Amino acid sequence: MALLDRDDCVLVVIDTQAGFLDKVDADTAADVVDRIRWLVLVARKLGIPVVVTEEEPHRNGPTAEPISAVLPPGTMHHVKATFGLTGDPEILADIASTGRGTAVLVGLETDVCVAQSAIGLQGHGWNVTVVEDAVASPGTGHGQGLARLRAADVQLLGVKAAAYDWLHSVAMATEVLGDPNLSAPRGIVL
Repeated sequence: MALLDRDDCVLVVIDTQAGFLDKVDADTAADVVDRIRWLVLVARKLGIPVVVTEEEPHRNGPTAEPISAVLPPGTMHHVKATFGLTGDPEILADIASTGRGTAVLVGLETDVCVAQSAIGLQGHGWNVTVVEDAVASPGTGHGQGLARLRAADVQLLGVKAAAYDWLHSVAMATEVLGDPNLSAPRGIVL
């Protein structure tokens, strides 16, 4: 797989809601939220479109506030009634409407909604990358989800690698990451 091209990517934030975050270790949840928040900020600075899904927000709550607070104007929001987002024609149409060919996925849960979304998008002809340190599941689900994604030939990258692919050059990294609102996410050394 080639490097991520920021002009071909759409960032998809899947079900990053309290109902799912509360099921994983508190430190893991905090790290994942902070890494997604940071990646959304980088995407925003680079003009990368963002699509957000929420599963049963009446039960699971809205997207975590640190993430929703930094979403760019024009972010497409969807209530998702299927585990894999490709089961919802409106979500799939909005992702396609970006004109991009690569979906970069973050969120919850690795073994269910993220895996089914990634595999479904591949089946629809998309290049798919899952940011493995910006996804989570309770218990053994995270590792099982990553194994399933590897077996399906979904590209896995860390949050730092994904961002640096988008930035591509030292000059761009200096410009974008020099923003004081973009201090490194928890556990990541830039």
